[in-house]
Amino acid sequence: MGSTGNIKQLVGYGVIDQVVQSGQKIGMGTGSTAFYAMERIAEKLNTGELTDIKIVPTSFQTTTELQNRGIQVYSMNDPQIGGQLDLAIDGADEVDPDFCLVKGGGAAHFLEKLVEYNARDFYVIIDESKLVDHLGEAFAVPVEVIPEGRTTVFRLLEQLGAQVELRQAVKKAGPVVTDNGNFILDARFPGGVQKATGLSVASAEARIQSMVGVLEVGLFSRGVNAVYVGRNNGSVDVLLPQKP
Repeated sequence: MGSTGNIKQLVGYGVIDQVVQSGQKIGMGTGSTAFYAMERIAEKLNTGELTDIKIVPTSFQTTTELQNRGIQVYSMNDPQIGGQLDLAIDGADEVDPDFCLVKGGGAAHFLEKLVEYNARDFYVIIDESKLVDHLGEAFAVPVEVIPEGRTTVFRLLEQLGAQVELRQAVKKAGPVVTDNGNFILDARFPGGVQKATGLSVASAEARIQSMVGVLEVGLFSRGVNAVYVGRNNGSVDVLLPQKP
């Protein structure tokens, strides 16, 4: 049995070793597994095995981690990025059998989606506990809302079949405040998103996104190239989507 840290390291290192090449523009995700991917990129840059890598971070946390490792960071608006990336690498809070995701446990899903929906390729890195049959049942779907829209969106999410809570901060009085200065509503869907709403994941994503006051929802229905899964026995499986 591998420890959680060792498993995440195997996954983070494995995806970098297998998919990252010199000269690429890369979106780098947020979280503990992404930490190891950043560690591996830093190692390869320091040895010269990788060169000319341009990285767009998906959160302040990721920005700080990269800068502490001496890696220059870019924004999607940077002329050298031009709003498009070769690939993005990130974790997920849940992954269903169709490779749709719930993200936003770290309240960074707006920038994560901006980066990952504008990357040619997308690789997801998780441990096996994140594989689920139905999204949004065990782990709530985060919805970032403009503060003035909190009550309105709360009501609309309830009408869609969700059980909703305003996410509260830890070691701070009051709600979580995102990097964008907004609040997070956590929406849990009994039986999963599809059962509770009667919609596909992609349609539920679009419906919630269309609510006035919503900046972004943590449902990700864009296609992925592969999901790297760390197993408790210390192995890493690479799950590939079925081709139509």
